[in-house]
Formats: sequence, structure tokens, C-alpha cells
Amino acid sequence: MTDLRHHGDAELAPGLVDLAVNVRAGTPPPWLRAVLQEALDSIAAYPDVGPARAAVAAAHGREPSEVLLASGAAEAFVLLARALAPRRAVLVHPSFTEPDVALRAAGHPVSHLVLGADDGFRLHPEAVPDDADLVVLGNPTNPTSVLHPAADVAALARPGRVLVVDEAFADTVPGQPASLAGRRDLPGLLVIRSLTKTWGLAGVRVGYALGPADLIGALAAQQPHWPVSGLALAALAACSSPAARAEADAAAHELTGHRAALLDALPPGVTVEGAPCSSFVLVRAPDGARVRAALRDRGWAVRRGDTFPGLTPDHFRIAVRDPATSRAFSTALAEVMTTNRSSEEIR
Repeated sequence: MTDLRHHGDAELAPGLVDLAVNVRAGTPPPWLRAVLQEALDSIAAYPDVGPARAAVAAAHGREPSEVLLASGAAEAFVLLARALAPRRAVLVHPSFTEPDVALRAAGHPVSHLVLGADDGFRLHPEAVPDDADLVVLGNPTNPTSVLHPAADVAALARPGRVLVVDEAFADTVPGQPASLAGRRDLPGLLVIRSLTKTWGLAGVRVGYALGPADLIGALAAQQPHWPVSGLALAALAACSSPAARAEADAAAHELTGHRAALLDALPPGVTVEGAPCSSFVLVRAPDGARVRAALRDRGWAVRRGDTFPGLTPDHFRIAVRDPATSRAFSTALAEVMTTNRSSEEIR
């Protein structure tokens, strides 16, 4: 049985270089740390979601009634599972597994549409069953790093269906060309976003959802009072400003170069899956489980792939870091691959 609750943080341990978690290194930046520090002065008061909700709405050209603030994107999936009663939920995999976990925990039947590595994990809208009344997919997708064209994802929207697009990594792509966050014309579209990846706020738990006011209201009805902390609200407001969004886009451009450096450094025998577009790369290597263990012995943590539906023990995900770190990692990976080949020859 696939362990759907496994995530990259489980790979970490003191002394290991973290290539398992997709949070941008060196974050949060000093100005955001100052925002959080200042917010501590007001934590005696109950949090007011109004300013942050308005800031998020303005950033995406939405009405505040179309914005749900959540304790991390993962909470939005739980709220979705509580608020809806889908007859046929289809999850497009390989992808982030928390929607799967949330729907199953709520007692909903779940089916998978597994995209193929031989096709670059590309989405074909016609492959989604017509009778699916809930469809969930990521864009760009974790762990494949594939970015589906906006038109292909939008083609899945239709009356009577809730289409959930996990855009937790959308701001890792320069210009966010495939984002549907501003689309108000597509029926049943719910876009879920996170500040975790670009701004390094995993511990603050901050995310949001964008969608039709009635659907947002249904999700909000499943939340307790004051569901988002004052620190998270301060971060939401600050990171939704034009200056912060420009900084995020600049980081996405820098990431593009860093990802290219990683891809160039990877040794022979390692297969890059799909066409990576985000802050991580999915690869496949012979005897991948042993490769991961040997990398760990050398001080490197990567994210195992076999807990994602559709992937195998030979798959693992590598977070993009600065070129020097990527080159050092690739050197270690080459040594591991050479050792593995030698062991095979001896046997």
C-alpha cells in the first residue's frame, strides 16, 4: 500500500544537506522576518482576516468573497473533503497526496488518472472521465515538475464539476503563464495556493483558495473561528504586495538558471523525467532505493518517489539549489552510480 502520508520532511536528519524539501533556500528574507517580528506585538488580540483577505483578492483581481484563507494549503483540501460529497472524485497523479488522504478520511470514493512517464506526464483533458464531479490536479505538478498548459487545465472545467488546481508552486515559474488564479469565468474552479515554497514559511502554515463565492463560503463553513494565525495573516498581506510579487518573480527567473545548472550536472545513467519547470526535478536511476541510501550515507537527503501513485522505487525528487550545491550533489551521485555499477558487475 502506498504511504500517502509520507512527505519530504521525513527524509531529513541533522547533518544532511536538504534536497528533499522544496522550500526555497535562504528564506524567509530579512524584510519578511521583520514583518513577522512586528506581528508578534499584536498576538494578544484575536486575528482579523479582513486586511489579508483584501490583499490576496487584490493581487489576483478577485473579490474578497472569492478568497478563503487557510492554515496552509493542506487545510484547504481537508475543508474541501468536508464540504463536498462527490460521487466520483478523480485525482490526477503522480501528484501531491494530501488531497487523496483528505478525501479518503472523509469517506469519499477516490479514483486515479495516472499520467505516464513515457508521455512526459502530460495531461490529456479527454482522459478525465466525463462523469467526474470532482477533479484534482497540480500545476506545476509535485513531484514531476511538469507545467500543464493553462488551456488544457481550463478545458476540464464544466457545470456540475468542481475542478481543484493545486498551484502551490505556481510562483516558481516566471510570469506564472499557466496559472488560473485570476479566472472567474470557469465554473466550479477552485485554485489553491501556498506561501510555503517561495517564502520559506512552512512552519507558519499559510495558504489560501480562490473560487466562486458560494464554494468559498461552503469551505469557510467547515472552519473554526479564527482559523489563521496573526503571523500567517501578516505574511499573507505582505507577500501579496506588488513589491513582494515582483521579488517572487525575480526569484523564479533565478531558479530557472539554477535548475538548468542542476540538469547539466547530473551524471550519465540518471534519467530526468518530464520537462521540469519548477523548483525540483524528478529523476529515475537504476536501483534507486539503494542510490538514495548511499546518498544519505554521503550526507545528502532526496525525496523518495515511490509514495506517489504512478512512480517506482527507482524515482526520487531533487530540490533545486544554487549551482555549487547542485554540482557537489551531482559529484556524489556520480560516485554512487559508479559504485552501484561496480557492485552489479561483481554479482
